[in-house]
Amino acid sequence: MRFQVREKTTEDLQWLIPYMRENWGSGQIVTKNELHDVTELLGFIAEQNRRPVGVALYELANNECELLLLASFIHKVGIGSTLIEHVKRAAADKGCKRIWLVTTNDNLAAIRFYQLRGFSLAALYKNALEEARKLKPEIPLVGIDGIPLRDEVELEVLL
Repeated sequence: MRFQVREKTTEDLQWLIPYMRENWGSGQIVTKNELHDVTELLGFIAEQNRRPVGVALYELANNECELLLLASFIHKVGIGSTLIEHVKRAAADKGCKRIWLVTTNDNLAAIRFYQLRGFSLAALYKNALEEARKLKPEIPLVGIDGIPLRDEVELEVLL
């Protein structure tokens, strides 16, 4: 499958915000008890025939890059891996020393995906979603495969 990757623009918010609301309950992402607004994040969009097939959103701070969202709308064709490589290059160009991300304890497929791409487990934040729900109440109590949503798992890759 052929696709192109470009930087996120304000025009992308027309489809990205509804996508976020439908799949994550709002246009906000909570990690480590911090609320992130999708409209303010840097990002890359994967496209095929000018239609989005994937997105990566990230934030740069303190010589680190937090990957806040990685989504591929067509699986197992390299979209997610390619988006990660674009984020790695952007982060390295800005002098970042690592890329890190947080996922939830139920997201075993994501934990596997990131480890296969060089990320390591860095931290476990037990019961972090109790606090996260104070910022974003729409976070469900139960996640993938009926697993209770309780903890945040941090993964990292050093640049």
